[in-house]
Amino acid sequence: MAVMAVVSAVGLLVDDRVLVGAPIWAKPFKFAVSFVAYCLSLAWMLSLLPGNRRAGWWAGTVVALASLVEMVIITGQVVRGKRSHFNYATPFDEALFNAMAVTVVILWAGTLVVAVLLLRARIADRASAWAVRCGILLALAGAAVGFLMTQPAPGQRRGVSKVVGAHSVGVPDGGPSMPLTGWSTTGGDLRIPHFFGMHALQLLPLLVMVLSLLAPRFARLADDRVRLRLVLLASGAYAALFALLLWQALRGQPLTGPDGATLGAAGLILLAVALGTYASLRTPLAPRATDAEAAPDPKGLVP
Repeated sequence: MAVMAVVSAVGLLVDDRVLVGAPIWAKPFKFAVSFVAYCLSLAWMLSLLPGNRRAGWWAGTVVALASLVEMVIITGQVVRGKRSHFNYATPFDEALFNAMAVTVVILWAGTLVVAVLLLRARIADRASAWAVRCGILLALAGAAVGFLMTQPAPGQRRGVSKVVGAHSVGVPDGGPSMPLTGWSTTGGDLRIPHFFGMHALQLLPLLVMVLSLLAPRFARLADDRVRLRLVLLASGAYAALFALLLWQALRGQPLTGPDGATLGAAGLILLAVALGTYASLRTPLAPRATDAEAAPDPKGLVP
């Protein structure tokens, strides 16, 4: 995937073809970069498993091979100058898209196996354990949004239309979009919750690393219970924001144009995070064993 990211970047520079309103090499580039982050995170999570190493190895291998097949199809279609997703223009294009759909299901199932193994694993640091577990469950939810994209958009019919499925909701694919991401600025875009959910796999474990780095400077963060509360709070907030982004996209609303209901829900999430953070940090810490031993004994019970 790292090699494909470089190849796709070169393609962006030397190939000026445009497909569905975007540079033709943009899709393989974004997929390759995303797979690099996804697979590195998954590999690190597999290294945390104290047992079931063989099952983890097989699940990781299945994910890697499914990713490879998907990238081969996407890149092959770029070389042909054809769209890879939702393409039913010819029997060959349809067969390629169907094959890619199968690899996505296999990839999702392989990740689900890893999630089950992590849920059952005994990881010493509780904050890390729950960051990993919540991260992979949210990543599965984010990946599942891709299945919604394969449903016929208004005006499309299976067996008749050359294109069946869409990223956008309420507007055609390929319209005005945000720079770099290509997300629609005139309608809903399912790629937004898809992207946000899948990258919980990196962001929640990253939060644990940041908290651990700050622990020597802030006494409360040195307590593993406080770090656990903050991780659970962040996971809940992440899930709520993922649901909000999905709801916004399904209503055909662009990320850049939220309505009052979306802003109100976002405000409630922000308020809950602020109150939850305050409560997590304010909770008195239990005295350490050394502190208890050093404290005076009013009843004279300690010899």
